[in-house]
Amino acid sequence: QRGLPRVYIACNSGARVGLVDEIIPKLQVQWKDASDPSKGFDFLYLTEADYQSLPSGAVIATLVPEVGYALEAVVGLGCRSIDGGIGVENLQGSGSIAGETSRAYNDIFTLSYVTGRSVGIGAYLNRLGQRVIQSVDGPLVLTGYGALNKLLGKSVYFSQDQLGGPQIMVPNGITHQLVQNDQEGAEAILKWLSFVPRDTWSLPQSISSTDPLDRSVEFRPTKQPYDPRHMLAGTTTGNGKWLSGFFDRGSFVEYMAGWGRSVVVGRARLGGIPMGVIAVETRNVERRIPADPGNPESREIVEPQAGQVWFPDSAYKTATAIRDFNVGENLPLMIFANWRGFSGGTRDMYGEVLKFGAQIVDALVDYKQPVFIYIPPEGELRGGSWVVVDPAINPDVMEMYADQDSRGGILEPAGIVEVKFRSKQRVEMMHRLDDKLQQLDAQMKTSPAPEQLQQEIHRREEMLQPLYTQVACEFADLHDRAGRMKAVSAVRESLQWSQSRGYFYWRLKRRLLEDRMVKDLQAADDRLSRADARQLLSVASDVPDADAVERLQKTSMNQQIRQVHAQAVRRKFCQAYEDLEAAGEVTGLRRSLLRCLLPRTGAAPGVRDDVGEAKVVQREVRGAYPGLLGKEVPHKK
Repeated sequence: QRGLPRVYIACNSGARVGLVDEIIPKLQVQWKDASDPSKGFDFLYLTEADYQSLPSGAVIATLVPEVGYALEAVVGLGCRSIDGGIGVENLQGSGSIAGETSRAYNDIFTLSYVTGRSVGIGAYLNRLGQRVIQSVDGPLVLTGYGALNKLLGKSVYFSQDQLGGPQIMVPNGITHQLVQNDQEGAEAILKWLSFVPRDTWSLPQSISSTDPLDRSVEFRPTKQPYDPRHMLAGTTTGNGKWLSGFFDRGSFVEYMAGWGRSVVVGRARLGGIPMGVIAVETRNVERRIPADPGNPESREIVEPQAGQVWFPDSAYKTATAIRDFNVGENLPLMIFANWRGFSGGTRDMYGEVLKFGAQIVDALVDYKQPVFIYIPPEGELRGGSWVVVDPAINPDVMEMYADQDSRGGILEPAGIVEVKFRSKQRVEMMHRLDDKLQQLDAQMKTSPAPEQLQQEIHRREEMLQPLYTQVACEFADLHDRAGRMKAVSAVRESLQWSQSRGYFYWRLKRRLLEDRMVKDLQAADDRLSRADARQLLSVASDVPDADAVERLQKTSMNQQIRQVHAQAVRRKFCQAYEDLEAAGEVTGLRRSLLRCLLPRTGAAPGVRDDVGEAKVVQREVRGAYPGLLGKEVPHKK
């Protein structure tokens, strides 16, 4: 109800289990042959005296003459040993907690810290809260290793860590952050809470930044593989020189680092404003699947994964991060998009890369805060990877930008050349541009031995083919430049990397101010669309962001919000009047009184009228009883 963040400190042994201890001393066994117990027994029973001594409802039993009461079920009602539950009633309570935790994730910020062993429903509760910090001494298990060994009939597992320790939960994405002890755990909780709002309806709290807003971004991505964390947080060179990154120095915190390693996700601050961030690993990584001690035939599997490619695990990680940033955290999102596409091989298609890629779109469709997609220097965004982050998915919140040295398109130049600029076309270009070939072509027309010239032409074409393939690739590459992306409105702006930090700060600041005002206007009139509400703002869209922020901070929307609300209320009353009139409930004097109370006037100044046309209406104030006296007496304006 209050929308406050929820932190769950987890350390439990699962649902409580027990027996009705009061019955154990009274238990009797009806043997098949009392002299030979190895033949088994027929049933358990209580003597009549013991049965009568128990509270009513303690057991369900049937009277067996000359024996006693044969037990059909042990209930335990009225017995002290069942206080707190001993069986299915505890599972009911566990189900209730699970449902509340699942609903809580969709309503507020939820975070779990696994400080010790969490078993069964205790492990599920951590996952239902989604965001998990795990201590190295806190395994998450469904069944203890001892019970599994009994099930297998041999000692296979030797610790809970083999089932749910960090070496399992970090690579599979359950654990977002790993800590060494409770002190680090408490610090991790506080650090995470610093990025989230005070309640589910607010935006995260901005703080003053000591990192200058207008400074240059010194670390520059290259065509060669590099660590994307340096682009985000900065790095120190071998000679001790600091190269600043995009976000405020020291603010970037990575989460889910051990899972889906071809994508980097985390939280950071831009000019003191908290943001979610997703970047792309350009280096090759490995995915390791451990061997199962319970299966002697299993072996550890090591799968290589190329950089700049979405695999099933990294696509799922991306969708999960977007959903976490949006639900409960209300974070603006920055995506440094540098993907060549999705991995579509047989194993990855079987591994549901298509489903997880679609979940990225689902998460962006539901996003409520500003989302910026930026293709970084020397980066590229192609094919399906462009589609799943295109602003058309959610145009109200998403904007795409491209660096001046970035690329975007369907296929890479080498691929499109093989389809749209084939060898035959390249040969035609050779004959059009190469002087030697032009001379040979001229000689072919008059030569008595064309076969020899034809061989020489063929050798010349083979020699030029690699060069003209490069020319064709360069021509195809010209179609992927930032200039064309902006010209066809695929991106909003082409940016220079070194100055991108300041640009995005002012853009983000403006978007947050405008979105807050738009939401206030829409709260005043639920029929007001987002586009209509933006038209009512006092700052035009072509005003530079820094100037717009200054104006918006000085602008009070209270008067306009009241006007919008008044117009909405007036519209609703007029609609109610029309409904009553259509139902025949408005006649005679009642009609005249309602017309006095509900004058059908134009829209408030600066507000859309009932017809939906965006225009300013100079409303004329009419007499106290318009229409009732047969004429209208206008007052002075």
